[in-house]
Amino acid sequence: MSRNPFKTALARREAQIGLWLSMAQPYSAEICASTGFQWLLVDGEHAPNDVRSMLAQLQAVAAYPTHPVVRVVLGETALIKQVLDIGALTILVPMIDTAEQARAVVAATRYPPGGVRGVGAAAARAARWGARRDYLHVADDEICVLVQAESAAALKNLDAICAVEGVDGVFIGPADLAASMGHRGNPNHPDVQHAIDDAVRRIVASGKAAGTLTLDLALARHYLALGATFVAVGIDALLMAQGARKLAAEFGLGTDAVVAAAGTSSY
Repeated sequence: MSRNPFKTALARREAQIGLWLSMAQPYSAEICASTGFQWLLVDGEHAPNDVRSMLAQLQAVAAYPTHPVVRVVLGETALIKQVLDIGALTILVPMIDTAEQARAVVAATRYPPGGVRGVGAAAARAARWGARRDYLHVADDEICVLVQAESAAALKNLDAICAVEGVDGVFIGPADLAASMGHRGNPNHPDVQHAIDDAVRRIVASGKAAGTLTLDLALARHYLALGATFVAVGIDALLMAQGARKLAAEFGLGTDAVVAAAGTSSY
């Protein structure tokens, strides 16, 4: 089996419950790593992360029994190379609509001749700066590739995406899928939920791992019952915001006046 425990768990169809990291801070990432979640998503798409802040978070959670998954901002070969070199074993790539795009992502994670990843392991954290002498020979098997299907076009091409060799799992993005289907801001619309259910079943039937993010715990359990194996159930920034708002409300304080006073000056 792969030395990537998350990849091994998905191959065995062992459910992995995760938490989204959107605060772009190693200190908060370490707090979340201490809670017991099996995987943590370091978000490079919708959070203010760069390669250095991703590295800091990977270092912060390394001492804990959780698996960091890094979401790149897009599936460009150079960006994927940087994330792999700083030690990410599992990547999540957004906005994959076709099998061709999925194949390009896989190629970016493989060294030649099987792919196009640039060879710089001697100076990379991934190979412990040359201490892992076998890295170039085992890296291709260790990397776990997850792609996001989050549009009507992606669902149309879902079977072909799942058939791409080297794709380990397919993540359904509810918010973008809802927008693509004409229900922006309403991922709970019956049509969207039906599409997600159907997608999860198709992914599982293909032999690949299915995943998603939902803050609705009943929905999370529903997706797990359908066979989804990597499901994120919360977002660090929202947990903090909700907790702080609840505490403020205990003393008659609220956010409406704060938002109104702030206006749009920060946008």
